[in-house]
Amino acid sequence: MPKLAINRIGKNLWEIPASAKKGMNVPARIYTSAEMLASIDEAALDQVSNAAMLPGVVLNTLAMPDIHSGYGLPIGGVMATDPASGVVSPGAAGYDINCGVRLMKTPFVKEQIMPLREMLADLLAARIPCGVGRGGAIDLSDADYRAIAEKGSAWAVRRGFGLKDDIVHTESEGAMQGGDLEGVSGHARKRGRDEMGTLGGGNHFVEVQYVDKVYNSAIAASWGVNEGQITLMIHTGSRGFGHQVATDHLKSMGHAMRKYGIIVPDRELACVPVDSGEGREYLGAMRAAANYAWCNRQVIMHLARKALSEALRAAPDSMPLLYDVAHNIIKLEEHMVEGKKRKVMVHRKGATRALGPGHSELPEAYKLTGQPVLIPGDMGRMSYLLAGTQTAMEQTFGSSCHGAGRVLSRHAASKKGRGRDLPKEMAEKGVAVRSVEKGTLAEEMPEAYKDVSQVVDVVTAAGLALPVARLRPIIVIKG
Repeated sequence: MPKLAINRIGKNLWEIPASAKKGMNVPARIYTSAEMLASIDEAALDQVSNAAMLPGVVLNTLAMPDIHSGYGLPIGGVMATDPASGVVSPGAAGYDINCGVRLMKTPFVKEQIMPLREMLADLLAARIPCGVGRGGAIDLSDADYRAIAEKGSAWAVRRGFGLKDDIVHTESEGAMQGGDLEGVSGHARKRGRDEMGTLGGGNHFVEVQYVDKVYNSAIAASWGVNEGQITLMIHTGSRGFGHQVATDHLKSMGHAMRKYGIIVPDRELACVPVDSGEGREYLGAMRAAANYAWCNRQVIMHLARKALSEALRAAPDSMPLLYDVAHNIIKLEEHMVEGKKRKVMVHRKGATRALGPGHSELPEAYKLTGQPVLIPGDMGRMSYLLAGTQTAMEQTFGSSCHGAGRVLSRHAASKKGRGRDLPKEMAEKGVAVRSVEKGTLAEEMPEAYKDVSQVVDVVTAAGLALPVARLRPIIVIKG
């Protein structure tokens, strides 16, 4: 059991009281099962309780069941701060700003694609630039950067990389207002200049999946999702551009904290007042990086859609975007806090929005059902499609988990995978895998992650999201 004082306050809900550590302003809450709690690393619990010490934190800090230690806030962490009296912290959004997931539907069924999976795996791997340092097909000019910073994925669609409806079905319509290059260094721009439309390394992927099981037939039907249907999921973010934005502003905030009299329990939670010069500059740069990420996923989806369209002789508009969600981002949102509507700066790091039915930011297609919530698993098992709920709005600032969550470090996973033929193992499971770096497959092996089904069970039992469908991979493209 964890060393920190932790109390069970619900079947799958635990709380570290504010009295557990000197300096905590609010409690820290963790959504997890008793079985999974025992396996959470102590560092992650320290991080979610450290965040509760930051100035202006509202109500409580939160951790989703995919929690594991990260930089500053744990992966799977959620924190809201008061925009007038609170702070903004890059470490509570993460280095890969707006790392996120999108899911595209297709008119194909499993039986059509299984015999073609090796050919399609080769085609997608050839069409989608993958891996650290591998440039894309688009070299951005200064004018492009300005347009992307302000317009996000709309820039890509105007350039012919996608369909108009793609924007409608993207969180925030693919652009945060206030994206500003003023706080973006020349080095950050240089790093992102030739990475637009590229997948990146680590746990980023493009997967061709099929709908293995439908849990809620009414919601699935309204979303155009059917058992046996082929889908395509993309997981990537803002690449070197966003990473450098985070690096630069963490450094500058580390120096600026003394000026504002801020002392933090962990330098990784460096922060400044939201309404300070440094805070406004970071938020402008963070929004620019978020818009870059939405644009990046849009271009990648276009490349995948075009490849499938040509290979399978299908119209591009027969492969619509279901939805795109961010999971490393900071947003000014309105939530009910202790019975009153308040605007708060919601930091989500490895956590995704799960807006409930009727929310004003949802597209018309999802107003009655709640937001599609996309939860990728690991490359050998499954992913989930859920729907956001009113309970999430009331309990977690409209947030849910974002994936399975690691149980092995990349080093430990690489060591465990030494000598194994992972592509062969995956092929025996019916999954065609392509990866630029052989070592990436070991780092991302299924055993490196929690069982995503257990994570989703906690989220659904807590009422934070409704299960709609389960997806299984048949083609995996890794950076």
